Amino acid sequence: MHQLFIDFKKAYDLVMREVLCNILIEFGIPMKLVRLIKMCLTETYSRVRVGKNLSDMFPIRNGLKQGDVLSPLLFNFTLECALRRVQVNQDGLKLNGTYQFLVYTDHVNMLGGSVNTVKENTEALIVAGKESGLEVNANNTKYMVMSRDQNAGRSHSMKSDNRCFERVEEIRYLGRNFTNQNSIQEEIKGI
Repeated sequence: MHQLFIDFKKAYDLVMREVLCNILIEFGIPMKLVRLIKMCLTETYSRVRVGKNLSDMFPIRNGLKQGDVLSPLLFNFTLECALRRVQVNQDGLKLNGTYQFLVYTDHVNMLGGSVNTVKENTEALIVAGKESGLEVNANNTKYMVMSRDQNAGRSHSMKSDNRCFERVEEIRYLGRNFTNQNSIQEEIKGI
């Protein structure tokens, strides 16, 4: 099984607010709520404190507010929209006959039966994500081939959309250690 553990660069900071409002409408959110959300996101300003000095106010035009209880939900709508735009390759790995993605907050684990399946779906996700401001962080996105065969996928990174994703033999992801041989030995030792 081929997996790409995708990390998004500055996930909340890059969401395009105008596109987000269109996404909310697309998901059938009532216009009254969309207008209220838009009011909360527009005309926002920030200041920077360095030591005892406080900068002048400057406008924030993109992104979601850090610490706002609504931000995770709005980000989920943005990411879900991008994932739905990806045409899932029929030759790839399917879970319960549906998507080849495992998603938690801003973490996406793309699964596939081959490197080509994962590559095609990654390229489609990169394009769909750019439409709303999401950008894949190539430095923190990792590729793994999970197999009992010790030589499977050795030393081959994955290239997609002029980005190179490092191939790893193990990764800590969402608090769990994954290995390329699907071994839980190290996980058990840590308990």
